[in-house]
Amino acid sequence: MIKWLLKYSVVIFLFNTILLSIDVTRSFANQLFFILMFVYAMFLMLNPALIKNIIFHKAFNLFLILNGINIFYFFCFHSFNDIEAIQYLLARIVQFSIISISIYFNYDFYKDYFLTFLVYVISAVVVLGLMYNIDIFSDRYSGIIWNPNMLCSFTSIAFAILFLDNKTKNKFDIIILTILFLVTIATGSRGALVAITLAFIFKYGLTYRNILYGIMGLGFYFIIVDFQFDTSINRFASQSLFHDRLLQYQYAYETLIQKPFIGFGLDKYAYINTELIPDHLSMYNISAHNGYLAILTQYGMVVGGLILYFILSKSLLVFNYFRKSKKIEKTYLFILFYALFASIYEALMTGINEFHTILFWFSIAFLLYTRFNKENAI
Repeated sequence: MIKWLLKYSVVIFLFNTILLSIDVTRSFANQLFFILMFVYAMFLMLNPALIKNIIFHKAFNLFLILNGINIFYFFCFHSFNDIEAIQYLLARIVQFSIISISIYFNYDFYKDYFLTFLVYVISAVVVLGLMYNIDIFSDRYSGIIWNPNMLCSFTSIAFAILFLDNKTKNKFDIIILTILFLVTIATGSRGALVAITLAFIFKYGLTYRNILYGIMGLGFYFIIVDFQFDTSINRFASQSLFHDRLLQYQYAYETLIQKPFIGFGLDKYAYINTELIPDHLSMYNISAHNGYLAILTQYGMVVGGLILYFILSKSLLVFNYFRKSKKIEKTYLFILFYALFASIYEALMTGINEFHTILFWFSIAFLLYTRFNKENAI
C-alpha cells in the first residue's frame, strides 16, 4: 500500500486539489490533505536510508538546494514558536520529496500515461459541471468549481495537453478539445488567452500556420466582443490582462519595501500587508497576484532573489535542452513555461496545495530527471 502511495503520490495530491476546488468536497479534501502530509512525513522519517538515495539524486538537486535555503532561512529569522512557519517548512520538504520519489519509482507512468489520465479527470469534472449548469455564456462560467479562475487553470492545461499530443486526433478527441476550449474561454479568466496562445506557439512555433491562426483568432476576437458575454475575450477587451493587477502589484511592492532584505517569513507566502490598503479600496480583493513579488516579500530580496535565480536557471536549462523535442517533454515544458509566465499575474510557485503550482514543480523535476537519464544513457 505504501509503495502504491509513493508511486502515485503526485496523482493523489493533484486529484485532491481538484476536490478542494469543489464546494461539496472542499472540507473533506482539506482534511485529506493533512492526513496525506502526515502519512508521507512519517514514511520519510522511518525510511531515511531509502529516501537519501533519491533526495540527494543529482537530478533533483534543485529541490535539495531550495530545502536547504528554507532551513537556513528558518533558523536565521524564525523560532520554534512560529508554528505556521514550521508547517510551511515541513510541508515544502514533504512536497518536494514525494515529487522526487514518485518520479524515481514510477517514471514510465508519468512519461506515458499521466497527462492523458489528467485530461480524462478534468474532462469528467467539466462534464459534471455542464450537467449542473450547461449555460456557459450566461456569466463567468465555473461549473461545479467554486472559482472560475481555478476552472480555467484546469481546462486550459487539459486543452494544451491534448492539443500538444502528436497522436492523430479522433472524433472523441476533437469533441473534448472543443469543449475544453469553450469552457476555458467561458470562465472569463484573461489568463485563458495566454494559455491558448502559448499552446499554439509550442505546437507550431512562429510559422505561417500560426500567423494564419492568429488572423483567424483576431477575427474571432472582434466577433465575440460585440456580444454581451463575460468570456475571457470580453473581459480582456474591456480590462486588459493587467487591469486590476496594478493595485495588487502596488501594494505587494509597498509591502516588500517594509522589509526588503529579510522578508516577512516562511508563513507569509502570497502576502500583502492589509494595513497599507486605504479604506476606499477595502471593497477590492487585493492580494499578492504575482509569484515573483510574493517570493521576494516572503524571503526578502537577498534570499528571495537567490531562490528565483535557481528556479529560472534550471527552467532555462531544461528549456534549452528540450525546446526542439516533439515528445511528451514539450508538454511538460509548456506547463513549466506557462507557470513562469502566469506568475506575473498569479501567485504561483509559492503555495503548497494548488493545482498548477504542483504541476509546475513536478514538470521541472520530471524534465531534470529525463535530462539526467538521457545524458547518462539510462
